[in-house]
Amino acid sequence: MKRPADRRRSSDHAAQARPSGDAVGTRIEVEVGAPGHGGFCVARHEGRAVFVRHALPGERVVAEVTEGDSKDSFWRADAVEVLEASEDRVEAPCRYAGPGLCGGCDWQHASYEAQLRIKGEVVAEQLRRLAKLDREVVVEEVASPFGWRTRVQFAVDPDGSLGFRKHRSHEVVPVEECAIASSGVDEVGALGRQWPGVETVEVIAATGSNDRALVVTPKRGESMPFVDADVKASVLRGVSRNTHISGVQRIHGRPYVREVAEGRTWRVSGSGFWQVHPAAPDVLTEAVLDFLDPKDGDVALDLYCGVGLFAAPLAEAVGESGAVLAVELDRQAVRDAAHNLGFADDAEESTEFPWVDLVEGSVDEVLADEGYVPDRADVVVLDPPRAGAGRDVCARIAALGPRAVAYVACDPAALARDVAYLAEAGYELTDLRAFDLFPMTRHVECVALLEPAQR
Repeated sequence: MKRPADRRRSSDHAAQARPSGDAVGTRIEVEVGAPGHGGFCVARHEGRAVFVRHALPGERVVAEVTEGDSKDSFWRADAVEVLEASEDRVEAPCRYAGPGLCGGCDWQHASYEAQLRIKGEVVAEQLRRLAKLDREVVVEEVASPFGWRTRVQFAVDPDGSLGFRKHRSHEVVPVEECAIASSGVDEVGALGRQWPGVETVEVIAATGSNDRALVVTPKRGESMPFVDADVKASVLRGVSRNTHISGVQRIHGRPYVREVAEGRTWRVSGSGFWQVHPAAPDVLTEAVLDFLDPKDGDVALDLYCGVGLFAAPLAEAVGESGAVLAVELDRQAVRDAAHNLGFADDAEESTEFPWVDLVEGSVDEVLADEGYVPDRADVVVLDPPRAGAGRDVCARIAALGPRAVAYVACDPAALARDVAYLAEAGYELTDLRAFDLFPMTRHVECVALLEPAQR
């Protein structure tokens, strides 16, 4: 495992206040148009765009403005009365879903078939608008749309009750249950307790093992409370978002959970990134490997590698005659990746995959460093954060001349922008799969295949 200069990711965790305006509370009657990227549909009122949540395409609704000023070019609103309903409308299965309630789910008022169609339309619209590509997108159903989320972060209201924040708001809606939380999350029993002096409580229920964890973040200046659970669970202390410090502190139990995917066991520490849908790691890995078709002796890059989910199967596929460069910025994720890829403590070579190089650093800076990057790459996995990879990273990937790039995207707008950047560098989108790994929400996971453009 190699470390260039310490380049930790920095961000301002201070929450922003919800915007307001002199139009807030105004009720308007509108005809609802196409879905937009963000869990709403677009309507028009007196020449102004109105982004309406809790509505469906084709409906006529009374919408109440939740954000907006009379001078703004668009408003945000909630559909508070449905005058003409879509045939896709259903009664929301969760009692906390609806205008002014929990902001976690966006589409509980739509039939599941409609949700898949809406998400496909949103991905297609982003590709059309940002990448100038016209293609139909079919979102694939993966499993039950309920009881899937294995990692849930609860907010805490002033009385110490757990809940979820309203959409674009600090205000917490207390809940007694969550329809999309997995049974493993429920069995920890966090919702049945009070959490005075606490900012957030994250419950983690690993897939494939019985590992359970609670990440409890006290409010700034408050002490860590005594934590009890209905089942055996590790307890970790998180850091308030009102500070510039990151990471977690072990209170008792393991500082990590063991996840099982691809026939392997993975260590994921604290609040480290791991797909929240139990089927996601296997589904995404299968799609990536199918697109890339890595061969013995290939040189492979795994960029934004996290805890090594794609690096391990890539290493197995390219074999001893090949090479894998895995790059990740987050220090704890790199430590987990080192463990998962067979690196002993502080060792520079893996005992399981000696042909894997694991580098801690930002992808753009590592790709610009000739000391780390090979002269060529045959296949590349690109799994950036929600903001995307950006023009420079895309150009540097293309300069290595890979025959295939598999782009894993949780945000269709970022995917479309990066597809456009790769097109500038001579690569074209040749295949795309979309998976509903976040049912009931606006989110969708895509795996795109990009190959050298035929000229």
